[in-house]
Amino acid sequence: MSKKIQAIRGMNDLLPSESSLWSALDETINNLMVSYGYKYCSTPIVESTETFSRAIGEVTDIVEKEMYTWKDTSGDSLTLRPEGTAGVVRMMIEHNLPREGIQKVFYNGSMFRHERPQKGRYRQFHQVGAEVFGVSDAKIDAELISITDSLWKLLGINASLEINTLGSSESRSAYRELLHDFFSENKDQLDEDSLRRLDTNPLRILDSKNKKMESLISNAPKMIDHLDDESKIHFSMLRNYLDSLEIPFTVNPKLVRGLDYYNQTVFEWISNDLGSQGTICGGGRYDGLVEKMGGNPTPAIGFAMGIERIALIVKDQSNQINKTKPHLYFVALGEKSQIESIKLSKKILSALPNIIITNDMSMGGLKNQMKKADKSNADFALILGEEELLNNQLSIKPLKGQGAQQLIKLEGIIHHLEEIL
Repeated sequence: MSKKIQAIRGMNDLLPSESSLWSALDETINNLMVSYGYKYCSTPIVESTETFSRAIGEVTDIVEKEMYTWKDTSGDSLTLRPEGTAGVVRMMIEHNLPREGIQKVFYNGSMFRHERPQKGRYRQFHQVGAEVFGVSDAKIDAELISITDSLWKLLGINASLEINTLGSSESRSAYRELLHDFFSENKDQLDEDSLRRLDTNPLRILDSKNKKMESLISNAPKMIDHLDDESKIHFSMLRNYLDSLEIPFTVNPKLVRGLDYYNQTVFEWISNDLGSQGTICGGGRYDGLVEKMGGNPTPAIGFAMGIERIALIVKDQSNQINKTKPHLYFVALGEKSQIESIKLSKKILSALPNIIITNDMSMGGLKNQMKKADKSNADFALILGEEELLNNQLSIKPLKGQGAQQLIKLEGIIHHLEEIL
């Protein structure tokens, strides 16, 4: 026997048994985004490598270590997308969409990073994200946070909000010099990663997970103490909006997010249900990114969340979000009944699209098919045998103990199902 082929580590199958939860998550998120006036968009899985290196920053773990990159036959460098924002920005610029006014979009798709797989973090993973272009006021920052707050309530997730500000590009540049000087004076306490980031991006040192550096980082200068007036006003307005929305938050001066393109507002939602891997959603402003990637100056903000992590949290309470549709199991006996059952199924689903009909495909006897109907967890069995067909009738049998089996006329099937379902 030949060797069994297995999936690549960290690139997982979505099994049929898990699909109802994922479908429910997709539906819940999509409906919420649309209700807030966001429109769905999709970008290619493969982009020019420059799309990500220019947007994310050359000196980041993603660009340096984690991207799946190769040369095609013409010598162009291509990359599987490691995150969603850069591709959406490229799309906005290429199609001149900001010229049409404020753009509010969301996306859902696979991302790829070559990193060590662990709980809730994989080499191929799925992200939902939202991006807004053309709004500089803190009101849109608050709206995006409010949307995510509403989502956690819909899903029954307990999460806490952390916010920070990275200031304008000018104040951030001045703060960066302060950080560089501080960490240079304490070089002997920096680990290898932090030493590498010292000259290229000292803000990323604040994001270090090294416990031995906690005290040093706590004593570092705080961005919030070195803001220009405009940044102070913007951050104050955001907090006012969040207070009015009754969304509790903590200001975390060490919160910088992992990507170079952020400025002003940054935020994360943390859930203790995932232990050390607690961040389930993160985002912030990137007002300079559109211009950096070749477009006109455009204020922008967005967030992204990993669906695998959210699915892990809601797995045990999936019934809360999984709105079960009425399920019918069609039992047919005899060749003519088999043909009629598939015709009837199409007729019923055309009239009642929000139900599920499973047609038995075993071609077994009544007892065998009814066993399968019970195992299917359907609400009712529709039974069509030669005698029923001869009399233009159909039997409907409850499978969960509600009521007795009934015989009804075929021409009245739609009306009867509307009544009982």
